[in-house]
Amino acid sequence: MFSLPTLANPQFVETHLQGKIKSRFSLLAIAVVGSLSLAGCQKPAETATATETTAETNTETTTTPAADGDTIKVGILHSLSGTMAISETSLKDTALMTIDEINANGGVLGKQLEPVVVDPASDWPLFAEKARQLLTQDKVDVIFGGWTSVSRKSVLPVVEELNGLMFYPVQYEGQEQSENIFYTGAAPNQQAIPAVEYLMSEEGGGAERFVLLGTDYVYPRTTNQILKAFLKSKGVADADIMEEYTPFGFSNYQTIVSNVKKFSTGKKTAVISTINGDSNVPFYRELANQGIKASDIPVMAFSVGEEELRGIDTSLLQGHLAAWNYFMSIKNPTNSAFTKRYKQYALDQKLPNAEKVVTNDPMEATYVGINMWKQAVEKAGTTDVDKVRISMAGQTFDAPSGYTLKMDDKNHHLWKPVMIGQIRADGQFDTIFKTPEVIQAQPWSEYIPK
Repeated sequence: MFSLPTLANPQFVETHLQGKIKSRFSLLAIAVVGSLSLAGCQKPAETATATETTAETNTETTTTPAADGDTIKVGILHSLSGTMAISETSLKDTALMTIDEINANGGVLGKQLEPVVVDPASDWPLFAEKARQLLTQDKVDVIFGGWTSVSRKSVLPVVEELNGLMFYPVQYEGQEQSENIFYTGAAPNQQAIPAVEYLMSEEGGGAERFVLLGTDYVYPRTTNQILKAFLKSKGVADADIMEEYTPFGFSNYQTIVSNVKKFSTGKKTAVISTINGDSNVPFYRELANQGIKASDIPVMAFSVGEEELRGIDTSLLQGHLAAWNYFMSIKNPTNSAFTKRYKQYALDQKLPNAEKVVTNDPMEATYVGINMWKQAVEKAGTTDVDKVRISMAGQTFDAPSGYTLKMDDKNHHLWKPVMIGQIRADGQFDTIFKTPEVIQAQPWSEYIPK
């Protein structure tokens, strides 16, 4: 039987820059990370008009007036152009929907939230510049944003220097902890490790050989460093691990997929995909072109959800897998209300393909993060970062996943469920495994040195 992930106590550890990100105390070292690691409930709201941004906002800030008089400014820092726009644009839209919903229900501390939307355009150094602009010029009280780890790492020294607050909504490689970031996506023990355990189990097909295929930046490389050590601890030989990386925006997967087919000869093989952004579209298309079926070589994706699948003919990808902490297809009243609100928001705002919008894991994490921040501000009675940080500890929220998520008292990571989904022909996922309880995040992996 496939065993459930185990709980482990997180640790605050200060580490050097090689593959591990420091805590708050070595600011100068982390300032170079961007170059070194280049690639990383409420009633439905009757929303006011939210600002739509495009690539033209690369050098401008767009501010949406929320109400007359005092407002609380919140920064939205997502790529609306470039290779990551396919994934991040919907997070911006989710943030604006959530802000509208909060405003329609009285705001925060009696004030309306005023979103300030900027577009760092999939340009990692620009994430740092935009974060500094949000904190020093626009005077926002919090930032919600980022997708890749390199974008988060670019922002980290800025929020630590200026004592800003950032909520990061995407699964990541761990090996990091900061007083100025709250991580609402999964740590490796809440996604990567249980996903591979599933593939090795009888239920998951009993894989003995693994292809680690990712985009060339810190998240895939660090995650795969953890997974290689984990696989070796389970007796998997080096010869049974294939590892390959491609640049952001890469599109020619013909040779790579052909090599995967050759590598799979003789043993049950699975692909662990940490491909990010729009490269997922040509990758999955090439799998179909070469006739690779999930029954032959299953792909377990860590960065592909409902939004990315919208651009692919998923009828040819049935049975391939993804590990997340939420799927749109989950059936419960909270999720039904969440998906309904987002669909209505898309129609009201005339978003592209509004009739076909989907929700996904990072969107849910964005929604949870904003609402938890609201609760923490109201508990603290102020938006002061130091006081909000304290009041975030132990915050809970009934999430669309159907679980009550909890912000850890010490490590700034959420306790979350683990879910594995199987791609359906309609681009949704059937949940084939989920933990009965939320799992405590373990930011620092036991499988690699600290």
